[in-house]
This record gives sequence, C-alpha cells and structure tokens, in this order.
Amino acid sequence: MTEYGRGPGSEPWHPEDPLYGDQGWGGRQAAHGQGQYGDQQQSFPQDPYAQQHQQDPYAQQHQNHQQYPQQQPYDQHQQYGQQQSHQQQYGTPQQDPYAQQPDAQPQYDGGWDSGQQAAVPYGAEPQDPYAQQPGGYDGSQDYYGTPEAYPPPQPPGRRDAAAEQQQHQQRQSSTDWDPDAPQEETHPFFTGADESAGREPRDDDDPDDDGSRASRRDRGGSDRRGGKGKKKGRSGVACLVVTVVLVGGLGGVTYVGYTFWKKQFGAPADYAGAGTDQVEVEIPEGSYGYDIANILRKKGVIKSSDAFVAAQNDNPKGKLLQAGVYLLKKEMSAASAIDLMLDPKSQNAFVIPEGTRNVTIYEMIDKRLELKEGTTADIAKTKAESFGLPDWADDNPDVKDPLEGFLYPAAYPVSKGSKPEDALKRMVTRANKEYKKLDLPASAKKLGLKNPWELITVASLVQVEGKYKHDFDKVSRVVYNRLKPGNMETVGRLEFDSTVNYIRGQSTLDIGAVDEVRKIDDPYNTYKIIGLPSGPISNPGADALHSAMNPEPGPWYYFVSINEDKTVFAETNEEHEKNRREYEEGKSGQ
Repeated sequence: MTEYGRGPGSEPWHPEDPLYGDQGWGGRQAAHGQGQYGDQQQSFPQDPYAQQHQQDPYAQQHQNHQQYPQQQPYDQHQQYGQQQSHQQQYGTPQQDPYAQQPDAQPQYDGGWDSGQQAAVPYGAEPQDPYAQQPGGYDGSQDYYGTPEAYPPPQPPGRRDAAAEQQQHQQRQSSTDWDPDAPQEETHPFFTGADESAGREPRDDDDPDDDGSRASRRDRGGSDRRGGKGKKKGRSGVACLVVTVVLVGGLGGVTYVGYTFWKKQFGAPADYAGAGTDQVEVEIPEGSYGYDIANILRKKGVIKSSDAFVAAQNDNPKGKLLQAGVYLLKKEMSAASAIDLMLDPKSQNAFVIPEGTRNVTIYEMIDKRLELKEGTTADIAKTKAESFGLPDWADDNPDVKDPLEGFLYPAAYPVSKGSKPEDALKRMVTRANKEYKKLDLPASAKKLGLKNPWELITVASLVQVEGKYKHDFDKVSRVVYNRLKPGNMETVGRLEFDSTVNYIRGQSTLDIGAVDEVRKIDDPYNTYKIIGLPSGPISNPGADALHSAMNPEPGPWYYFVSINEDKTVFAETNEEHEKNRREYEEGKSGQ
C-alpha cells in the first residue's frame, strides 16, 4: 500500500521526517491531494477524486510567488528547465529543485486558466505547457534588452533607489550645465539686444503711428547699422541710474537706522554752556516734564526735550518747577536751564500781593506790558462781564469795580506781548477755583450774611484792617460784632479807616476828623452807612478768607495794633481810647 504523500518505490514515511508536520518545509503542511513539494498533483487509490481533480498550474505559481518574493526576473528562464527535469524524475526528494534553489519561482505565461487540463498520472511524461508557445524563456531571446522594453522588475526594497537613480540619470542627460563654467548673460538689459523684436504689441500701440513696427521695419537697415552704439549707451545710462538709486537707497536706510539707534540708545542732543542772549519764557499752569521741555525748545533755550527731561530727573529739585515767567538764555545746556529756573532771581512772574486793590493791579499790568497808563483799567471796566465772574457776583450799580475781590493774589505768567484781558481772565479763573473750594454759600448762610459776595467783602476788610495774620481771627470777630443789630458801641456802623482810604484812593492812618469823614457821601463810607460797604475793598488772600469764615469768639468791638507782636482788643470805647493813648505816647517816645 502506497504511503500517503509518497509515490511507488519511495521510502516509507517516518514521523521525524522534517518535511512534514507543523515544522515541515516552509512551515506549510501538504494540502489534500497535493504533494509534499507543492508542485504536482498526486494520485491515490483511496481518493476517488484523484483522477478527476483538475490541476491548476497557476495556483502553485501564485503560492510560490508569495513565498519567494525575492525571485529575480532574470533567473526565471533558467529555472524553467529544472522544473521539467524534476517533473520527469518525480519521487526523488534529493532532486527537488526547491531544495537546491530555494529562490526558484514558477513562471506565469500570462494566459487564463481554462480548467480543462487533466491531472498527470503517476509515471507519465508531463507535458510542457510552454513547449508550443513561441517566445518562451529559452535563453535565446532577451525581452528586456530592447530599447522599447520596460525596465526589469525590481524587488520592493530596491524599487525606490532604482527610480531615483533613473531620474538622476535623466536630469544629467537633459542638462549639460557646468557650475564652474562662466555663464553667458542673455537679458537685453545687459546684452544691449533690442527686446522689442520679440515683444507682443501693446494695447496702446497705434498701427498708423509713424513709430509703429512697420515704419521701424522700413528703417531697419539704417537702424540696425547705427543702433548698436545707441543700445550700449542706453544700457550704460540705465546701469548708472540703477547704481545711483541703489546708493541713494542705501544711504537713506543708513541714515534712518543711525537716527533710530541714536534716538533709542544714544545720548540726547544738548547744548553746552550757560547760553547767550536773554529770553522770557512763560510756563502755564499744569505743565510738567515734556510740556515744559517743548516750550523751552521752541523758544531756543534747549536743544532737545529728552535732554531736559533727563536733567530734570537727575536734579533732586527738578520736580519743584512751577508755572510762571522765567528769564532764561538761549542755547543753554539742559542742566543749566534747570538750575536757573530753580533760582528765584530768574523768575519774572507777575505777583499780586494779598490785599492789593484792583487799581494798583491795573497799573502793574500796564507797566509790565509796556502799555499806555489806564489801558488795563478801561478794559476791566468795559469787559468785566466777559471774564467769567460767578452768578452770585453783585451787579449793583453802587459797586465801584465788579472785579474787586476776584483778582486773586498769586503769581501769574504775564509775559511781554500778551494782552491785558488774558491776564485779567486768568486771575478771575484762579479766584473762582479757590472760592469753589471753600463752599462760600454755606459759610455765608451760617454767619448770617446774605450771599458769598458779602463774605468776600468781610474777608477784604479783615485783610486790610488786620496788619498781622495772627490777628485775623479776632479782627473778623470785631467785624461781626459791629454788624449786630443791638450793637450800642458803634450802632451798627463798622467805622473802618480802610474804607475811607479806598474811597480816596490812598493808604494812610490819618484820615482826618471823624466829623469831617462822616460827611463823605459814599456807599463805601463805613463811618456814615450802617452795615457792609457795597463791595470788597481789596483782593483777600487765603488766610483772610479763612478768618472771615471762622471768627474767634469774643466780646471785642475795638482793637489797636501796637506793634507786630501786640494788638490790643477792647470791649468798650473807653477801654479802646485808653489803649490808643498808650500807643500814641509810646510811639512819640521812641
């Protein structure tokens, strides 16, 4: 009985045979009806289908092709002869072509399987399916040797490298460029060639124009003969223009870069020294740092704002600069300008002392602005309502000057060339600002006054009558005590010499006899009228305003100032006269 998987005459199968089992050849077991070498159908008496089974010669090729993917295409025609001898000598495992050449791969003839091929019986001469086909792999013809043939197939691992090599060879064959060889310039700009010959006509070309292509062709002979030098000349001019543009652009970029670097990292521009010519500079309120620096730079005092701000930060007192008018010099170093502005001698501010009357201020403005005497007074009289007086300002016709009490005592920048109305408006604005801080309406109501106007009037009296600030609170109390309706000492009259001096436009302690003074018919004459004068008689300062709003409690109706350290206050007129005599005797004895 023939062993399964063996032909007649072969040796019996042994369980340790390495060609079988899970560890057999290629790790593959023989399928039903297939030999141990996987290349020929076997016939078995026990298998009734062995004689009818149709052998598929291409199934083995497909399996072997998957099992041996590295088969070289040039070896296929050599292996074909070995397959024929193996089929004739089948049954001898020693001559198995796969054992001798493990890379052998059966060939596929490119046809379709008809399924009608009969299985080859054992011992019969197998028929060569390729014997009747012309052009087989007989070694006499190389189908890959013709120029039209595709390149031989390559294994998957070598296909990318082969493709890159082929592309590289094609690039080298298509380009004959030598990187070391000098290149010939072909652009018309450098060669001087007439690029208009190959130019497409533009939309604006006129076919009837004398300068058209037809007319140029008529002149072709002479133009070509004489145009070579012109083309070279145009090329030279073009190169010169390009060079100038490039040099100019490079210079501009360099300048901009240098300016940026100097601005960001370099020292700011500055003059050296203390300057030369004198110049007056006005610094308005609310100016700081760069605001002041820009004003000085425009006046020619400093060279750059950055240098001034740097010098101000370096100076410990640099932040103390205030608004005002300064007498400086042109082309000063920033540090010198800071030092001079901090020196009181350089300040040329227009200063209004506390208690100054308006008539004096008008004269000061005329003198400062070098105007005709009386110019500022006329402007104040005609334009008073345009300077921004508050609503509670009294428009009583008995008021001598509606701006009295509103030209707030302070330092103002009044520079030469400015207008008087600008200075007056600035002073009124400052007064409104200071009065708004004090809440005058509420204080006036608390003190029994009609309105803030009367409160300003009291403050102006305190400012003039009280010679020293430490006496302002008691002087204020004297004013309010004399205004009381039940006052039996003065009977409601204030009787202040300052009001008489205001009427007369003077400032003196000897106003004359009381009887004569009472005869002066004027709403400001406190020796005749009862109550307050029609309006303020000066411009009070902050201390006088504070005392008018906060009088010191006391029964005083009289006072006399002996000296700076001593002011004597009295409750009755007899006591007051006694104090007055002592003052006069002491003054005469000195």
